[in-house]
Formats: sequence, structure tokens, C-alpha cells
Amino acid sequence: MITITTTNNFSSVLAEWETLLPRCQANTIFLTPLWQKIWWEHFGEGYDLQIISIYKNGEPIGIAPLTLQNNILTFVGDTDLFDYHDFIVADGEEDPFYSALTDHISKLEWSKISLKSIRQDSPTLHYLQAFAKTNGYTCKISEEDTAPTTNLSQTWDDYLMGLNKKHRHELRRKLRRLEKAETSQQYICNNLTSIEADMQDFFRLHKASSPDKMEFMTLQRQKFFLDTALNLIPRNQFKLYFLEIDSVRVASCICFNYAGSYLLYNSGYDTNYSHWSVGLLNKALCLRDAIEDGQHTFDFLRGSERYKYELGGKDCFVFELKIDKAN
Repeated sequence: MITITTTNNFSSVLAEWETLLPRCQANTIFLTPLWQKIWWEHFGEGYDLQIISIYKNGEPIGIAPLTLQNNILTFVGDTDLFDYHDFIVADGEEDPFYSALTDHISKLEWSKISLKSIRQDSPTLHYLQAFAKTNGYTCKISEEDTAPTTNLSQTWDDYLMGLNKKHRHELRRKLRRLEKAETSQQYICNNLTSIEADMQDFFRLHKASSPDKMEFMTLQRQKFFLDTALNLIPRNQFKLYFLEIDSVRVASCICFNYAGSYLLYNSGYDTNYSHWSVGLLNKALCLRDAIEDGQHTFDFLRGSERYKYELGGKDCFVFELKIDKAN
């Protein structure tokens, strides 16, 4: 028997959501209830939150965290802070979940559905397209962005040998040059007592990287970043890296440690040290740390920046799905 409940409160579904997510193909930190709850607390004003839970014989098989605003049904969050979106669906339960979900959605008051950042292998693309076709709605699926990822070798040397010859040579050359600096080091800051001050250095380097990053890093987003750090550090899921030369922090990036992967979330560097390639090396050393930590993938997340391919990233695409009731 299939049953459905809805709530506008993350706390009421927190436990079953966290239990269900590791059983899902779409398991990623952006789909954790903690991440979505933090986003909601900072940016949720003006949205109607509808967390739809679907059960089979009393056991949860899926959760759909959705919002409704101006008759548009969307996932919780947006692409500025979420690299991936999807429904939380237990493997093997796709048919009953999507059947119940689309039946429920058909009874809601909406004119458009806009679902962004869905990974290329997600069953959501198939099931929602079929839902639209069955009901005579217009459906458009378009490539939204790429999120390069690399499968990690067991050793750093094996990883380097997997790069193409040019990129391997350049990376080794840059690393050797950095090693010649008398006082260069990369390290992680994950101490709750100092993380607020450390994050201020991250914000400084992030905004210094480019005018676009300066514009992006608003005070509201800074508060969101800090809140995620404070909540994820106790779970060992937040890694704030700094590359330092001559006792000066010259590059920084945030990685998430989640489900056997490191996810490179955001970064910045001091352009006065560009001749050292500090931005690239900061990320390369994070990748080396992931290998030494026994991770199986390094996810560079959204964007086609050149350094991702220089470090071995291969394209994995994300899609946007739009459904319009109007013919």
C-alpha cells in the first residue's frame, strides 16, 4: 500500500530522510536534509515549502523536497549554491515512487515545473517526461551545465600517470617549483573555535579571484557558508584548505567529504601569486589528499573551468527539466 504525507518542517522528516538517502542513486551532500534546511533558513522566505514523503507498506521509499512560488514548482534551493538537485528515491523503488509523486503533483496548483541541476543518469528525467506526455503538458529537457569528475587511483603516482602527458608534465613542474619555496605548505582548518576567522580569509581570497566572485560573495551568502561549516565540521564533511607561502595564505578551497568522494565546492586565490599557479596547486593538493584518504572520486562540481580538465576531470552533464501546462 502506498501512502503520502506532506510537511513544511524539515525537523519532522530529518531522521527518515537521513536513513533513506544512502540507499539512493542521487546520494549527494546537496540532498541531505541538513544542507537543505540550512539553505531554507537563509533563503527560504517567500517560498511555500512542501516536503512530500512517500511510503510503501509503512516504510519510506522516497522524499520530494519542493517549493512553490508564483505557481512554479521547483526543488528546494537554486543553482548558485546547489550543484545537484533531485528527488530522494530508494534504489529499486522508482516505479511506485514516481507514480505516487506525479499523481500527487497533478493535484497541486501550479502552472509550470522547473527542475534544475539533474544529473544525466537520474531516473527523474525519464519519469517526469513520461508524466508530462501522459497529461498533454509541454516538456523540455535541456543541457544546463557540466560537472567534471575524475575517478581516483589508489596512489598519487598512478593518478599522475593517468593524466595526459602535457598536463602531467605541467603539474609536476609547478609542484617542483612550489617545493623550492622555503616556507610553503597546504593544510586543513577544521577547528570550530577558529573557523569563523579562517572563513574570513577564505572570503577574502574568494573575492580577490575575480569580479564575478566578488559580486557572488554577498554578506548573506557568507553567512550561509559559515553556517554550513559550523554544521558539517562535526560530521567530518567540511574541509577548508589553505595553501600558504612565506606565512601568507595565498589560496583556499572548500571540499566536502561525502559518500566516498571529495567535492570541490568553491575556491579563491590571491592574484598577486598567480605566477606560482597557486589556484591550480591548491586544488591539486586537495586531490592528492583525497587519494591518500582512500576516496574513489573527486567531483569538481559545476562549471567547465580549464583547471578541471588539466587535473583529469571528465564531463558529467546536468540537465534542466521544464514542464508547462499550457499547450
